[in-house]
Amino acid sequence: MDRTAEDTEPMRLDLVGLRCPLPVLKSRRALAGMSPGARLEVETSDPLASIDLPNMCREDGHRLVSTESDGGRARFLIECGGAQEKPPEKPEI
Repeated sequence: MDRTAEDTEPMRLDLVGLRCPLPVLKSRRALAGMSPGARLEVETSDPLASIDLPNMCREDGHRLVSTESDGGRARFLIECGGAQEKPPEKPEI
């Protein structure tokens, strides 16, 4: 039987106490070392993470599976997307 990303435990990243931009930077670094389809669970207390992490997923080609808030903390379940090249900052002439 093949195992899917939903069958495996996600890698956990505890970023409670870190402020912007560290949750995104550390999440991006962790995802860079993961295989497509693998999942990362990020826990953070940074209020801006609810904006920054979904934007990072959209920009980097990852899928935000779920978001939960509990008091001053939030948890994000992210599925690693395939490698995507970022568009160039400046168009070539």
